[in-house]
Amino acid sequence: MARAPLLQLTDISLTFGGDPVFHDLSLTVQQGDRIALVGRNGSGKSTLMKVMAGLVEPDAGSVVMPAGTSAGYMEQDPDLSAYPTLGDYAGAGLPPEEAYRIEMAAEGLKFDPDRPVATASGGERRRAALARLMAQAPELMLLDEPTNHLDIEAIAWLEEQLAATRAAFVLISHDRAFLRALTRATLWIDRGQVRRQDKGFNAFEEWRKTTWAAEDEARHKLDRKIKAEARWAVEGISARRKRNQGRLRALADLRQQRAAQIRRQGTAAMELETAQQSGRRVIDARGISKSFGDRVILRPFDLRVMRGDRLAFVGPNGAGKTTLIKMLTGEIPPDTGEVKLGTNLDIAVFDQTRSAIDDSVTLWDALTGDALMRVSGRADQVMVRGNPRHVVAYLKDFLFDEAQARAPVGSLSGGEKARLLLAKIMAQPSNLLVLDEPTNDLDVETLDLLQDLLGEYDGTVLLVSHDRDFIDRVATATIAMEGDGRATLYPGGWSDYRAQRPDTATPVAPGPAARPAPAPQEKTPQGKTGLSFTEKHRLAELPAVIERLEAEIGKLTEFLAQPDLFQTAPAKFRKASEGLADRQAALAAAEEEWLELAEKDAG
Repeated sequence: MARAPLLQLTDISLTFGGDPVFHDLSLTVQQGDRIALVGRNGSGKSTLMKVMAGLVEPDAGSVVMPAGTSAGYMEQDPDLSAYPTLGDYAGAGLPPEEAYRIEMAAEGLKFDPDRPVATASGGERRRAALARLMAQAPELMLLDEPTNHLDIEAIAWLEEQLAATRAAFVLISHDRAFLRALTRATLWIDRGQVRRQDKGFNAFEEWRKTTWAAEDEARHKLDRKIKAEARWAVEGISARRKRNQGRLRALADLRQQRAAQIRRQGTAAMELETAQQSGRRVIDARGISKSFGDRVILRPFDLRVMRGDRLAFVGPNGAGKTTLIKMLTGEIPPDTGEVKLGTNLDIAVFDQTRSAIDDSVTLWDALTGDALMRVSGRADQVMVRGNPRHVVAYLKDFLFDEAQARAPVGSLSGGEKARLLLAKIMAQPSNLLVLDEPTNDLDVETLDLLQDLLGEYDGTVLLVSHDRDFIDRVATATIAMEGDGRATLYPGGWSDYRAQRPDTATPVAPGPAARPAPAPQEKTPQGKTGLSFTEKHRLAELPAVIERLEAEIGKLTEFLAQPDLFQTAPAKFRKASEGLADRQAALAAAEEEWLELAEKDAG
C-alpha cells in the first residue's frame, strides 16, 4: 500500500503586489525524499519553503500535511529574542532526558549553549537554530542555507548527520559539494514555474542546459511561424478579407502567446578590471606571528605571494584566517617578523560582514554615496572603472530592477546584498582582491560567473571560503590553518590539500614561494660541512618541487603551442607567457639550489 506524502501542495498561487511568484504550483514531498531546491536569487526559493512550513499563506491552493506528521523549518534569520541563551532556544520543547542532543549538536556545530542571546553573533544564532532542528529530529526538515557561517568541519558534521538520517528534507544551499553529496531529487524554480527531476543536484546543470535548449528551439519555431503569418497578413489579406478573419485571430493569439513568455533572467554583467600591473612580488612575509593574550593565532610563518597567485585560506572558524590576511595586507601589524608589500598595489576587499554597505540607506545612495564612485555634480551617476554610468543602469548590470534602486539595502536578500557589494568592488580597478566568504548566499549562476572572472583576472587573489567546490575551481594554492597556530601551504585547491595533509597522505612539500620559518641550525662536528636541519628538509623536498615545476612548464608550453592563440586570446597568451617565464626561472633556481645542497651534503 502506497504511503501518504509528508507534504502536498496543490494549485498554489502567490503574488506579492506585482508579478506572481508562483501560479498553479503543485508538488509533493514523500517519505525519505532528499530534495535540492534551486533557483536564482530572488526566484522565490525561501518563499516556497515558508509556504511549505506554513509560515506564508498562499493566495490560492492548498497545503496539506497529514495529521501527526512532524516538520521543522530552519530559517535564515531566526528570532531568539524570547530566550536568554542559545542553549535555551535550541532545547526549547525537548524533554529533559533528550537534552544530550543539544550538547551533541553544539559540539558538532561549534557553538556555546551558554552564550547569551544578546551577545551572540548572527552566525552563532544560525548554528543554534540548526542545532534545534537537528535535535528535534522531525520527519520532514526544511533547511534554508544551513551551511552559511559554518566552517568546513561543521559542514562535514552536518553532511554526515543528514546522510545518516531517515527523515526527508528539502535543502536550499549554494554549496555544490554539499548538494551533490546529499540530494536524490531536484526542485528547480524558474520564472514562477517549479520543475522536478528525480535525480540529485549532480545532474542539475545538464538538465537545465537541456531544458533551456528545448525552450529556445520552441521559441525559435514560434517566432518563425509568427513571421510567416505576419507576411501572409500583409501580402494576401486584401483579396480574402472576410474568409481569413480566423487566421488573423490565430496570428493575434500567437503574438499574445509569445508576449506572455517570460524572458529568462540573464547573468549579472559583472566585470573585473585590473589596475596598473603590480610588482612581480606582491607580499613578502617573514617570521610573522600573532597572539591575543594567551591565545596563539599564528606561529612564526613565512610566505611569499607572487603576482597572479590565487591563495585560499581554510580552517575552522576562529582559527585566524581573516587575521592572517589583515596582517598580509598591512591592516594590522604582526607581533613579530615583518611584511613587505609590493609596488603599485590597488587593493579591493569583499568583507564577509558586508560592513561596506549600510542597511539603512537605499541602493542608490549606497553607490552614489561612495566617495570613490561619486561623479562630481551628478547625483544620478557613478564612476565605473573610469567612466560615468547612470546608477540605475549599473544596478541593472547586477540584476537589480529600477524599483529596487530606491529600496533600502536592508530589504535585500543575502544574495542580493552580496551582489551589491560586488558592484561596489568591481567599479574600481584593482590588482589585489581580498575575498572573505564571497560565496555566501550567491546562486549557482553568479558563482559560475565569479569563478570565470577570477580565472581571467590578471591580479592576485586572497580568498577565505568554506565552499569546497569553489576553492577547487579557483585556488592555485591553499593555506591551511588548523587552529593550533600553524599555517601550512599546499599546492592546489581543497581536494589537493585533503590529499596531501599528513593525516591522510604523504604531504607534498610547498614550493619555494612559501617555506616554513627557519629552524635553529644543528651544530656539526669541527671540520665537517654537514647540513642543518632546515637544509636537510629542503634537500628532501626539492625533487618534488622540481617535478611540479617541470609539469607546469610542460602544460604551459603545450598551451602556447596553439597556432592562433595570440590572435584569438592575446590576454591569455600574455599571461601564459609570463607564467612560463616565471616557472622556468623558478626551475633553474630550484635545480641550482639542489646542486649546492647536494654538494654540501656530500662534503
